[in-house]
Amino acid sequence: MRTINITNEKKRDAQVCMEAVKKTSGIKRILESGEDYFNVKLLKNNISLAFETLSKNYKNLTEMGEAIINGDPEIDMEIVGKKITGTQKLYLNQNGKIAYRVNMTQIIKDPQGNEKERRDLTKVMSNVTGESIVQWTGRRFPKSEALRKFVFVRKMQLKHISGLTFDFLYEIAKSLHETKTLMFIGGGPKGNEPLILTQGGDPYRGFLEGRIEGDKYCLILHLTNMELKVATQ
Repeated sequence: MRTINITNEKKRDAQVCMEAVKKTSGIKRILESGEDYFNVKLLKNNISLAFETLSKNYKNLTEMGEAIINGDPEIDMEIVGKKITGTQKLYLNQNGKIAYRVNMTQIIKDPQGNEKERRDLTKVMSNVTGESIVQWTGRRFPKSEALRKFVFVRKMQLKHISGLTFDFLYEIAKSLHETKTLMFIGGGPKGNEPLILTQGGDPYRGFLEGRIEGDKYCLILHLTNMELKVATQ
C-alpha cells in the first residue's frame, strides 16, 4: 500500500496510507449452466516462435511459408493454450533479450503525422512521499461547482495507520463534510505544483472530499488532469 505525506488546516503533516478506490459492478455474469463467468489468459506463443525470430531461419518468406504449411514450426503443442497467471510487462531489445535499462523517448509529430522532433522522456520523481509534503491550500470548491468544472479521472482513498492519524484524517473529513466542499491540495512548498503519485507518472490536480458518519470517516482524493471550459466562438 502506498503512502502520502499531507498537511491539514493547521499546517501539521502526517504520513498516511493511500490506495486506489475499486468500483465493483452490481451485475454478475454467469454461463448458461449457471456457473460463474471468469476470464483466463492463454499462452499463444513464445518469442522463439514469433514471426521476427522464425524469419531469420529461412532465406525468404516463400521458403518460410512452405515450412509452415509442411511442418508448423510456428506452433509448439506443449505450450500453446496453457493458462498463465501473474504476468509482468517486460521490454525487449532488438535481439529479443530482456532490456534492463530503458531510455524512454518522446516523439513529437505534426498534424499530418510526420515526425518533427525526438526528446528524452525524463522520469519525474514522485512528490507525495518521502521528504515531499502535499500542501493544504485553503482553496475550497463547492461540490456542485467542482463537478461542473473538472473531469475527475482517478480516485484514491486515504486511510489511517494509527490512532493519531485516525484523528488527523477524521478532522479533515469532518471539516469538508460540514462545509460540503472539496479542498484543493498541491505539491511543492507553496502547494501550487501538480501531484505526481509515482516516479514518471502523470501530473494531476488533487481535491479532497470528506464524509463522516458518527465516529467513522471516508476521505477521498479526487484526481483530475482535465478542466471543462465554456466554448467560445
